[in-house]
Parts: sequence; C-alpha cells; structure tokens
Amino acid sequence: MDASHSLICVGLDPQPQRTPVDEILDFNTRVIEATAGLACAYKPQSAFYEVAGDTGWQALRETIAAVRRLAPEAVVILDAKRNDIGNTAEAYAASAFDWFDADAITINPYLGGDAVAPFLQRPDRGAFALCRTSNPGAADLQSLSMANGEPLYLTVAEQARKWGESHHGNLGLVVGATWPEELKQVRAMCPEMPILLPGIGAQGGDLEASVAVGVDVDGRGLLVSASRSVIYAGGAEEIRAEASRLRAAANAAIPARELP
Repeated sequence: MDASHSLICVGLDPQPQRTPVDEILDFNTRVIEATAGLACAYKPQSAFYEVAGDTGWQALRETIAAVRRLAPEAVVILDAKRNDIGNTAEAYAASAFDWFDADAITINPYLGGDAVAPFLQRPDRGAFALCRTSNPGAADLQSLSMANGEPLYLTVAEQARKWGESHHGNLGLVVGATWPEELKQVRAMCPEMPILLPGIGAQGGDLEASVAVGVDVDGRGLLVSASRSVIYAGGAEEIRAEASRLRAAANAAIPARELP
C-alpha cells in the first residue's frame, strides 16, 4: 500500500464469454502492465481459470508469475474460498502457496479453527476468511442472530481475530462494499485486521462510505477490490485511467487523522 499509495486490488477475472481461453495470459498481462504501480494487490478468481481446464490452471500460475515480474511490490490473493478438514486444508494451503505462489487465499471459516490453522502456519503467507459477503443472499445465514443477540458475521469476525492473534497476525476478513454499516461494525471489532473489500464497480458497492469506515487507524488495512469495471474498461489507457480514478477516489475517502 505504501509503495503504490493505493488501497486498490485489481481482480483478474477473465470472463469466459469475453476472453478466449488461449488469450487469458496475454489479457491478464496487459491488465497488470496497465495497472502496475496503481494497485497494491491483484486477486485472480480461481473459478475463471478452473473452467478453462488445464490451459486455465497453467494461465493462473503464469498470471501470478507475471504479477511478480511486472508489479513486484503487489500482493497476490488467490480468490478460491477453499477449506475442508485439517489434512485436506493442508493440501489446499500447499497448492495455493507452493504451486501457485500466492501470498494469501480466501477461505471459508465454517469448519472452525482447526481447518483455518493450516492456512496460517507460514508467517509470510496468509488468508482472508469470509465474513459478510457482497452478494444479495448473504443475509440468509450471515445475519442470523446468535444466542448473545449479535449477528453471525460479527461472531465470525471475533473468532477470526482470535485465530489470527494465535498465529502470525496473518488472517484477514472478507466484507463486501455493499454493506458499509456492517463493515463499520466489523472494523470496530477487529481494528487491526486487514479487510478485503469486494463489491466495488459492477456490483455497485459504496466506495466512499466503505473506505471511510473500513480503513484502520493508519488509513490502511483495507483492500478495495474491483474486477470487471477495471479489466474491461477498454484498452491499456482506459484500464489505467479507471484504476487511477479508483485509487484517487479511495484515497480521497480516507478520513483525516486527528493529531494529538
């Protein structure tokens, strides 16, 4: 974030109907080149590579390598929402970190702490646990009231904070920009945890409101993710212009710090 002066995470989500399988790597490379220095992170969504079979899996690995080469300061988050029982979770973690060389992976916390732990064993790698997702149906389960009266997503946030503290402080949360009031609650409960913020752009999330309540006390700690609105903005100049616009808008929304 400091290197790029940016909170922006570019989602590398090549849509099958818009980007042919054999063009995925070239397409992603153009996007990375156009946004290098403007983004603090890149987030390839695994589904759009898996659907392309062997060619897609290879393109995913080579896309992450392209980020390392073209934007070496940026973090790579593999958006795969993985998890399972312990030994299977270990295999998922090894795949993400060793085979694909991602810095972090999105995970489902539903299985509990023993299943989350394998993703947090390495101090230089980490995970983002689903907390309050951006989709309309998120409330079906995530807003259910617990015995203490708080919604499930806050219980997840509280538990995730404890899991992260018991490892290397390398667990973050996923909270959608479509829910700024809920984001405010999560940030209050987890003041130091990194938060991945999907839902900006095509999903219609509120950028300004989310940044205002989602950053930490240092005006950092929030990764504002945008995918289709950036990568399909047009040619290289249009892509860079959209990433620049988002970076400027996000930075402008960071609250001024009160000096002692």
